[in-house]
Amino acid sequence: MERKDNQSPQGEIARILVEFLEVAITSVVSLKGIYPPGAFERRKYMNVVVQRARHPQLREYIHSAVSGLVPFVQKGLVERVAVIFYNTDDIPIERFIFKLTVNQSFGSNVEESDLEFSLRSFLIKLSVSQTLTTVLPRDCRWEITAYFRKLPEVSASKDAEMWIPTDTKQWQQPPLITPIKSMNSEPLGLQLYLEHPSPSELLSG
Repeated sequence: MERKDNQSPQGEIARILVEFLEVAITSVVSLKGIYPPGAFERRKYMNVVVQRARHPQLREYIHSAVSGLVPFVQKGLVERVAVIFYNTDDIPIERFIFKLTVNQSFGSNVEESDLEFSLRSFLIKLSVSQTLTTVLPRDCRWEITAYFRKLPEVSASKDAEMWIPTDTKQWQQPPLITPIKSMNSEPLGLQLYLEHPSPSELLSG
């Protein structure tokens, strides 16, 4: 990880967090088995064996999506980042949610090693969470969606132009939530959990 001189604590947190999200989202996609095993290769990140996408387009999609969030994470505008899996009717059937809070008043130096130690535990937990997830149907699709606390000004940032409003069909009933991992430190709060449609949602669908 490269550290930039004179970077604010929030900028440093955003840089570390977004790099982590790129690895974690790749792990989610690999875990779900949408692509053949050969689409990924094993790499080490934060001293944990993780999956890296071998296909340039897949790798670039994940990288460009999350790296475009850096300025908004830094300002505390991003509430959640989700990896959403859809059935052939374009209805969400499973969502991996990363809910984040960056302390905007934190003014001390960021202890990168402490932050990495906490984030590493998410990658370990994620790698053994397959039993908590839903078996996906054939021909399903997936996407990365960011939920903003407040919409960024498009005119103020080119990064904002990358994010467009989603027309994703929403569940009418509150989802079933399965916690996977959470942390709450002074500079950063992070929760990872699964969302599935409620049984009544499936019956009404």
